[in-house]
Amino acid sequence: MKTILLIEDNLEVRENTAEILELAGYLVVTAENGKIGVEAAMQQKPDLIICDIMMPVLDGYGVLHLLRKNDQLQNIPFIFLTAKAERTDFRKGMDMGADDYITKPFTDIELLNAIERRLQKVELLKKEYAADIHGLHDFMRDADREDALKALSEDRNINHYKKKQLIYSEGNHPLRLYFVQKGKVKTFKSNDDGKELTVGLFREGDFFGYISLLENTVYRETAEAMEESQVAIIPRDEFESLINENPEVARRFIRMLASNVSEKEDQLIGLAYNSLRKRVADALMTLQRKYHRSNAEPFSIHISREDLANIAGTATESLIRTLSDFRAEKLIDIRDGYIVILNEKKLVGMLN
Repeated sequence: MKTILLIEDNLEVRENTAEILELAGYLVVTAENGKIGVEAAMQQKPDLIICDIMMPVLDGYGVLHLLRKNDQLQNIPFIFLTAKAERTDFRKGMDMGADDYITKPFTDIELLNAIERRLQKVELLKKEYAADIHGLHDFMRDADREDALKALSEDRNINHYKKKQLIYSEGNHPLRLYFVQKGKVKTFKSNDDGKELTVGLFREGDFFGYISLLENTVYRETAEAMEESQVAIIPRDEFESLINENPEVARRFIRMLASNVSEKEDQLIGLAYNSLRKRVADALMTLQRKYHRSNAEPFSIHISREDLANIAGTATESLIRTLSDFRAEKLIDIRDGYIVILNEKKLVGMLN
């Protein structure tokens, strides 16, 4: 049962609204002013808050301000309830982070529909989706754009790439968003001498090629399949239409698309300041974090020494010597071309 906190100073409105909500199957907690309402929110952590604006002690704007500063309460859907309908009041509330506005007098249906919409959007953002093309379609279908998303799904193309086949090249204009359905993909940058540095690793369930789309610039890196891969193609205009017309979908996509930013920043800092041994150890740990599927067995990966050197930011010859040292120290093993992690703890704690 969902819990709703109702903050309203007018006794008659508070009791009538609470009765409507209880009849609709919600558990209702009431507060007669903003101060008590904030205290109730901290204690109850409700699923949704309905709050009047003009109240004694602490008004609705003050309540919203305090809630949005609280890490545990800031994401609770918040609906203003007020008799004031001037545009400036609407704008002020929305700018502060309110999710919706209901103007008195309101009907039962208006109230319940507003609540249901907000709770549904919260569930959409919480929902987990499978890391494959079916999960992508499920997410899009749930985003309340059935007709457009159905067409988008029907037009989906799956491209098949062989190992080392380019998917897009640095300097080209982006025309589509990419989604890894199967396989492994890397993005890399090259200098004038042709030396490469891997700047992104992607697995099943990852999007890539999105930064240039969002910035409306040319590709700043090249994408290549690390093994035989299947990649879903999302046309640029349909992707942009989707995120521009549906704010909830846009927020979800941004979170999904930005999930590897911190990892990339850590990698670049390591490349700039770490020793060769630590860079190679960090490269192995990056691969394990990205591609390890089962903790029951030691992580192993079949990767070319050239690709691994590009991740570590070193020459292939230097990488091979370092791997030989790691093998002699029993940090890794090499079996039929596979690199097997034997001592994760020492690799993670490798000193500069």
